[in-house]
Amino acid sequence: MPRKPPIRIKSPSDVELLRRSCRLAAETLLMVGDHLRIGMTTLEIDELVHKYTIEHGALPATLGYHGFPKSVCTSINEVVCHGIPSRRRLKEGDIINVDVTCKLDGFHGDTSATFFVGAVSPEARKLVEVTRRCLEIGIEQVRPGGRIGDIGHAIERHATQAGCSVVRDFVGHGVGRDFHEGPQVPHFGDTDRGPRMVPGMTFTIEPMINLGGWELEILKDGWTAVTIDRMLSAQFEHTVVVTGTGCEVLTERSRPLRHSEVFD
Repeated sequence: MPRKPPIRIKSPSDVELLRRSCRLAAETLLMVGDHLRIGMTTLEIDELVHKYTIEHGALPATLGYHGFPKSVCTSINEVVCHGIPSRRRLKEGDIINVDVTCKLDGFHGDTSATFFVGAVSPEARKLVEVTRRCLEIGIEQVRPGGRIGDIGHAIERHATQAGCSVVRDFVGHGVGRDFHEGPQVPHFGDTDRGPRMVPGMTFTIEPMINLGGWELEILKDGWTAVTIDRMLSAQFEHTVVVTGTGCEVLTERSRPLRHSEVFD
């Protein structure tokens, strides 16, 4: 069996460096929202993210990661995650998740959001709102002494009560000097399971919520994950650090996202 990545507790100086990287990731996502428009290609989004990241002294962490060919993930409609930017143009009614990870001064900042492209269907609005709320509910469970399983249990309960499903094949993860560290953070499951949260633990919460079933498949490119039933999927993600009294959202944005402001 593959060895689980270690959980690395961060020192105050580590957290400050991580905070800087996360702040840049959050600002990058805001920049994307400012430029998003009907008719633009996801390749244009990739170019914007790449240029912005480099200009701010960081590296786009996804570029070349296990062979991933671009600087950002762009996942449209039925794409759950890891969509590869291409010449595909955004059209009215699409929803698109943009997942940004940058590496600054040796630390990774990781965040994502789902945007509306023009007017979207009531079903798409419902899904995005449920997903955004799932992230908030997950963050509310983060506190010293709690267990990682508490996060997923609360997320799954909210999603299923809303008539949606939670993706099980991809989970949140520890983040720091490595893109993916321990602990793994499932967005489903039982309470009082998994590692106990302690101050200095840093990880992402990134629920992927589907309008239909939770099952997915990977396309022939080896990356793009899509819902088997081809129904809509949405995702929101923040990086958090456990504090002495609760948690700090390191990728908290300084203002609402354009094209997602109703739900931000």
